[in-house]
Amino acid sequence: MIRIGCTSFKEHTYLTGKKETTLYEYAGYFPLVEMDTGFYFIPSRANIETWLKQVPQQFRFIVKVQKVFTKHQELEEGQTLTELAEQLKSNMAPMIESGRLFCLLAQFPATFKCTRENVDYLRILRQLFQDIPLAIEFRDRSWYEEKYLEGTRNFMKNHRFSLVIVDEPKKLSTTVPLDAYVTNEDFTFFRFHGRNDMGWTATGPDAQKVRTNYRYNEEELTELQRAVESAKSKTKEIAVIFNNNAGGDAAENATQFKRRLGLDYDELNPSQLELF
Repeated sequence: MIRIGCTSFKEHTYLTGKKETTLYEYAGYFPLVEMDTGFYFIPSRANIETWLKQVPQQFRFIVKVQKVFTKHQELEEGQTLTELAEQLKSNMAPMIESGRLFCLLAQFPATFKCTRENVDYLRILRQLFQDIPLAIEFRDRSWYEEKYLEGTRNFMKNHRFSLVIVDEPKKLSTTVPLDAYVTNEDFTFFRFHGRNDMGWTATGPDAQKVRTNYRYNEEELTELQRAVESAKSKTKEIAVIFNNNAGGDAAENATQFKRRLGLDYDELNPSQLELF
């Protein structure tokens, strides 16, 4: 099965015409969402339960792990990764037990390079989340260098990671290539960030607003479609997330992509378009 969705659910004015879209409304259009809030703090059990009440049974969530797990932030005094992982798993139990977690996402920064130390850390991460589907996204190209690529792929397979298949700007030597190689036969995760070469390396308070400001054209969507279709026979489930929403383009591109693949999801919430 291929599920298509976007990062976040609130900001997709294209779907509802509203400044903020509710999760219930969003789930009238897509069967999948990526919840980035987990990157900043562990979602409470109450929030998890509230999310689940707003979506149908077939809806799936991708939840980012807190940034301390991906070395964006140091542990606070007295904290341990084991305790934080147990808290995350406990809070997310309703989602996990109901089968509505597609996967956790560990998105590492560009400073996380292909080194022995970092490979060892990934082993620790696997132990922290032993029985939970876990996707790994790299932002540094070293993991894809010719001398490391086979080792990267084999390591991901052996440790039951799904190596996220990303689309990023193409004109920068540091970005990760679109490598549609499946490392987990149970699930595969495609994440499309757009191809804003100028904005990708932006810094400062507005960097995030610029980085993913991009609208995919038809030719580019065709390329992404080929990549997704090439993975269909190699994995049981596929998630496709459009993260190119700094300019409000993700939902429209995701809708176009859904039509291209001929997908018609049976179990969605009643949308406003269906009510009138």
